Amino acid sequence: MTKPSISLIGNGKMALAIAQGLKEFYSIEVIGRNPQKLDEFEKALGVSIQKTPLENATCAGKSVILCVKPANLTDISRKIHGQVKALYSVLAGTSLELLHSIEADGYVRAMPNLAAEVALSMTSLTGDSSLQDEAIALFGSIGMTVWLESEKELDIATALAGSGPAYLALIAEALCDGAVREGLKRSDAMSLMRGLFKGFGELIQTSHPAILKDGVMSPGGTTAAGYGALEDAKVRHGCMEAIRCAHEKAKKMS
Repeated sequence: MTKPSISLIGNGKMALAIAQGLKEFYSIEVIGRNPQKLDEFEKALGVSIQKTPLENATCAGKSVILCVKPANLTDISRKIHGQVKALYSVLAGTSLELLHSIEADGYVRAMPNLAAEVALSMTSLTGDSSLQDEAIALFGSIGMTVWLESEKELDIATALAGSGPAYLALIAEALCDGAVREGLKRSDAMSLMRGLFKGFGELIQTSHPAILKDGVMSPGGTTAAGYGALEDAKVRHGCMEAIRCAHEKAKKMS
């Protein structure tokens, strides 16, 4: 069976993460400025792709995922020839209105995260409702999706699911550092942390966080002592502030 085709404009980390998730289901074209980087992209992806220099890109009738830096949108839009069938943008803080600088039949904003490379992204979507089913199917190839009703909601979702891997990485590293400080070997701490996150990732799919917490915290126990320390350090407040600050940044970028 012939695979459907998808074109990615950009060859950075996010483009590669998305392509890793899509490569089994789609024939991939990658459009970029630098031929050497396109070759490196293909090698990292591990499958053959169509490599197209940006100056020669013709996107008429194609489904395109835009994976460039937001600041490069104006320059990119001047170099894309033909009317795109469906334009999917993963540019943070770049509104649907700004995306209209590229001619397309329909527009969708998408915010995946780096877990796309292992097909476990949590991708937020919004845009033209006519593309909703296609967008969910496309980004469903790299994980889970949520279709949101507005760009305001997408900016909040970006602060949570888009930026979230960085927040969880900080927590994971800090927990390991704490175990090492108490005398555990770094390698053992890392193994325990990875197992913890893998198991928790499954549990949180079907349980509310408060219920999981209450299930672990016995009266006067070790978890209660550690949880109290987290509350004293205002970790809950810090997490909420991370979402607020990231959301504010997304709005300013728009």
